[in-house]
Amino acid sequence: MAASATQSSSQGTGRAQASSALAAQGAVTGALAGLGANPGLAPDLMLQPSSALDRPVGPDYVLGPGDGVTIALWGGVSQTVTRTVDSSGSIVLPEAGPLTVAGLKLSQAQGLIERTLAPQFRDVHAAITLSRLRTVRIYVVGDVQRPGAYDVPAQSTPLNALYAAGGPTATGSLRVLRHMRGNDLVREVDLYDFLLRGAHAETDSLEEGDTILVPPVGPQVAVSGSVRRPAVYELKGEAKLAEILNDAGGTQVTAALGRIMIERVAANDHRETVFIGVGAANTADLQKVIADFAVKDGDRVFVSSIAPWSERIVYVEGHVVRPGRLPYRDRMMLTDVLHSYQDLLPEPADRGQIIRLVAPDLHPEAIEFDVAEVVAGNRPIELQPFDTIRIRGRYESDAPKVTVQGEVLKPGTYSMANGMTAGELVKMAGGFTRGALLTDADLASYEIRGGEAVTSKRTTVPIGEDVQHSGAATDTLLKAGDVLTVHQISGWADIGSSVKVRGEVNHPGSYGIEQGETLSSVLLRAGGYRETAYPMGAILLRDEVRDLEEKSKEDLIRQIESTPVAAQLGTDISGQSQAATLQLLQQQQQEMLRQLRSQPANGRLVVKIDGDIKLWAHTSADIEMRTGDTLIIPKRPGFVLVSGQVYNATAQTFVPYKTAGWYLKQAGGATELANSREIRIVRANGSIIGRHSGSWYGNDVLSTRLNAGDSIVVPEKIVRLHIKSGLLQPVGNYLLQPVSKYLLQLHSHLWLAIHDPQQPLCRDRQI
Repeated sequence: MAASATQSSSQGTGRAQASSALAAQGAVTGALAGLGANPGLAPDLMLQPSSALDRPVGPDYVLGPGDGVTIALWGGVSQTVTRTVDSSGSIVLPEAGPLTVAGLKLSQAQGLIERTLAPQFRDVHAAITLSRLRTVRIYVVGDVQRPGAYDVPAQSTPLNALYAAGGPTATGSLRVLRHMRGNDLVREVDLYDFLLRGAHAETDSLEEGDTILVPPVGPQVAVSGSVRRPAVYELKGEAKLAEILNDAGGTQVTAALGRIMIERVAANDHRETVFIGVGAANTADLQKVIADFAVKDGDRVFVSSIAPWSERIVYVEGHVVRPGRLPYRDRMMLTDVLHSYQDLLPEPADRGQIIRLVAPDLHPEAIEFDVAEVVAGNRPIELQPFDTIRIRGRYESDAPKVTVQGEVLKPGTYSMANGMTAGELVKMAGGFTRGALLTDADLASYEIRGGEAVTSKRTTVPIGEDVQHSGAATDTLLKAGDVLTVHQISGWADIGSSVKVRGEVNHPGSYGIEQGETLSSVLLRAGGYRETAYPMGAILLRDEVRDLEEKSKEDLIRQIESTPVAAQLGTDISGQSQAATLQLLQQQQQEMLRQLRSQPANGRLVVKIDGDIKLWAHTSADIEMRTGDTLIIPKRPGFVLVSGQVYNATAQTFVPYKTAGWYLKQAGGATELANSREIRIVRANGSIIGRHSGSWYGNDVLSTRLNAGDSIVVPEKIVRLHIKSGLLQPVGNYLLQPVSKYLLQLHSHLWLAIHDPQQPLCRDRQI
């Protein structure tokens, strides 16, 4: 393309592109890819030359058309004029007319002006300065971001031109920048002198028609490892390894100069690996080898690091005052490390270890020693490099411990001190809780008979007195492994017991209860029923029941999962029909399991009460209340729920004296998939009526008269394909009971959702 722009317009956009181009320029291709950018030294610095006018213009500057000059006259005349060299190369002087200055240096033009004005003015003197630089058209070609023609100030250098063109591309050279004038080479510029060493190369100013050529990148060498600037570097001519390492900023202090690896590519043939410095007698020989070794295009130089550990060191760890590393010296003894007990923390273990690496494979071996003998100087042990001296605390290796549990503030297992007593153990555990029984505690201990057998024994200790007189002769002495249990005062757990009463009572809220208080007593304390109450649908939620329901649900899930579906297939089904039937049964089973897992247990306990509390008070229906119970008295419902396999599962308006069969007809009747033999009726109080309930009506559940709030549950039957008739027939009863249980549980949740919307299990679900 033939692009043209001034330097000022090029600086804004060219700088960012050139910077990124130079950063990517050194990325080596092929085998060298991924070792780093070339040379990674903030190439923005090279592409931020100051404006050409910021550079001083010397007397050797050659004027040309377009230059602006300021002429100051004094002596016979005092005047300052500003002129621009026109296309003919002339300027117009006062009283003297046109004067040709193009092609003259500033100093020459100044003398010419004085001589021209001398006849006109007496003792005239002139000083000429450059007020505006002319622009010259130059060309930037080769591997640059934006090759083309550019108008740059006349005093610009090849660096300015390269900057205007956006810098080299990823394949452009940084070692060779050719400044051409016609067919002649003015100068070659090596940018590494500036980028790596900060030296400004001596360059010539650009002139009209000059060309800046960036050739393709030359030979490259990748340098990595323990150098200060790992990157890919371009070579210029023959280069030695020392020069490349110098370009890379030199080696780090951790560099192993005797282990420099070079992966070399024999041109178009094979790869080979060369090691430099191996076997060098001394540092001088090593430096000479590095200085004489010639690197080639494609070399990958890796400077290894010295070993990350010290070869003359010993380690101390564990129960010591100053753990860490110590310098090793010849014939170093263990007593040189452990001088006395002042080098150890309090209560060290009796035995210590020296972990030693044994040649030739350096496998570890443990050397045990008696700590007391070493500290006393009676056990001289010579150390070796890399030895690890390990001392444990007395309570870290087979430490004697005792356990306290029950009514203490911090129950748990504690390290046992010599002569520790039960009272001291309780104090170590924070003391008693307010509910602790202080008269006696249970101590589980043991006896060792003849060093061959252990016999357990249990004793009762006066723990209150032991704590009060802790450390006295009467305090119970403990052994390692003893377990002390502090009992709780009888009935302490019942302190603060309360229940919640919600719904249609006169005074809903929380009520504290005494042991043995019954349902009728709580209702009377709550002010009895309101006029809108429906006691026959009372809901009592109990934590113990919820736990039992959750366990029963898990057992039911395991029962369904463990029942093989294939065992329920008929023997007359085979082939494609058998596979289809098996898939249908598996889908039904998985759906049932999913729904069972999604429904949490609610803990509802069936209570059979009515509106007159006196009639059922002190009877079997008047159950004892437990702490955490929640009693909900719903409003009188005006409906009967019909759900399951019916055509219109909904709530039907309650009509007195109507049977379940009548409500089922109002819901459209049972569908073809309904299991009519297993229809259930769920009373408002949670009790269930089915064909196995043992009532006088036997199997005719639909003849049961319903009350307000009752529900009819029509379960789905499990089906299979009969191969001969092509009809869907029941598989068996193994899934009917789980289905019924699930539907009844779902109705329990539904009843809670309708009559107690405050329940979290109902607020979190759309039922």
